[in-house]
Amino acid sequence: MLKKILIGLGLIFVVLQFFRPEKNTSNDMTHDISTAYEIPEDVNHLLKVSCNDCHSNNTEYPWYANVQPVAWWLNDHVADGKRHLNFSTFTKLPIAVQNHKLEETIEMVEEKEMPLASYTNFGLHSEANLTDEQREKIIHWAKTQMDVLKNNYPADSLIMKRRKK
Repeated sequence: MLKKILIGLGLIFVVLQFFRPEKNTSNDMTHDISTAYEIPEDVNHLLKVSCNDCHSNNTEYPWYANVQPVAWWLNDHVADGKRHLNFSTFTKLPIAVQNHKLEETIEMVEEKEMPLASYTNFGLHSEANLTDEQREKIIHWAKTQMDVLKNNYPADSLIMKRRKK
């Protein structure tokens, strides 16, 4: 009986390999954050290795992303990350939202909530483990961009409007 169950589970596993989510690999830079904001090379590198896999339209997938059901889990993870912040579509957002997203970036990096531990656990994506100095570079960059917005837009245009209930 155990042998039949294992064979059945093996067949299900094999069949699952034929159902794959669409990969997040667009190279469209039309509305990328880099088109409107100055990003120093060192900060750009940190964003690339620590943020962009989940917060852009161009994920670099590890080998295990080709195995189901892991690929579905990764796809959901990336979709959730992009829902919160997508650097590839950043400039499509209203200026107040862009300002708010920069503020959230500062908060998440300061509180060491990003990158997620699940992204760097078990030695995975070890280059994404940010040192305090690297965190400070990202924070300083984001604060500088907020200052640029503050100097170029009226103060009331940088505040998100409250939603009506």
